Amino acid sequence: MSKKVVTFGEIMLRLTPPELKRIVQTDRFNVIYGGGEANVSVSLANYGLDAYFASKVPENPVGQAALNDLRRYGVNTDYIARGGDRLGIYYCENGASQRPSNVVYDRAYSAIAEASADDFNWDEIFADAEWFHTTGITPALSENMSEITLQAVKAAKEHGVKVSCDLNYRAKLWTKERAGQVMSKVMEYVDVCIANEEDAEMVFGIKSGSDITGGDINVDGFKDVAQQLIDRFDLELVGSHLRISHSASDNDWLVVLYDGSEFVKSNQYSIHIVDRVGGGDSFAGGLIYSRLTGKSLQESAEFGAAASCLKQSIPGDFNQVSVQEVESLAGGNASGRVKR
Repeated sequence: MSKKVVTFGEIMLRLTPPELKRIVQTDRFNVIYGGGEANVSVSLANYGLDAYFASKVPENPVGQAALNDLRRYGVNTDYIARGGDRLGIYYCENGASQRPSNVVYDRAYSAIAEASADDFNWDEIFADAEWFHTTGITPALSENMSEITLQAVKAAKEHGVKVSCDLNYRAKLWTKERAGQVMSKVMEYVDVCIANEEDAEMVFGIKSGSDITGGDINVDGFKDVAQQLIDRFDLELVGSHLRISHSASDNDWLVVLYDGSEFVKSNQYSIHIVDRVGGGDSFAGGLIYSRLTGKSLQESAEFGAAASCLKQSIPGDFNQVSVQEVESLAGGNASGRVKR
């Protein structure tokens, strides 16, 4: 029997200028659908799990297009409520070389931001579920969503469902102070936390000793960050992807995991980036799949790192790769040679 996993958050319409153009110079946009938790659901569906996405979208052709895109990759949309006035939009200008990527949000008053508790029957949603995943983006959308996210993680624990949360701090959505207040409550019900060194510092004031903007990543220092998170919130596991940014086009990438006793690091990859959006979500998807299928901590780190490495070679938000492709890269097949 396939393992049921539920993710909860916002799916948005992403508009990206083609050919690495800037927003101010383009006369057309590529249409893509995506969002943190939706991206995780697609990864899990591709890996053969029973992936459900809970959300709310407007009952109009744009909302339907978002649902259709999820269904295309095998994500179950039964728990997506319909209503509200609009689907959130974000404009993503892909960076190159020394020019960073830039995101402009147009998501205020979206259907999910104005959702009510009545839109989600958590008893039904968590029936037979084994894992629930959300992020710090979802409660940042509105006061309503802060409350609903807290209700969701509480209900998950009442149903014996494992809970993971990616802190995913977004300065354009809320303040550090508000994030710390809300996420401290949410984290009381979390088992597995995903948090890079910047998230941990911005939300909880925990520092790793890394110079994030300067590219100086203190890998071993993350163990102390993870230990502080474990001590504060009684977590089972803390994981992070670590990005060493040489430019917008070229990054080094690795994963670290810590369970309070064992600290592991993945292989480090040098990535020439096609699209970095969804890199962290693809790590989350790889980690969830690894834990549900009984992989060791080291194997989980390698699978998550390889999955997120592959994602950044694919345009769009979704990681469209199979278990076999991820395991091939994790096993050392990184040449990129043509398969014939």
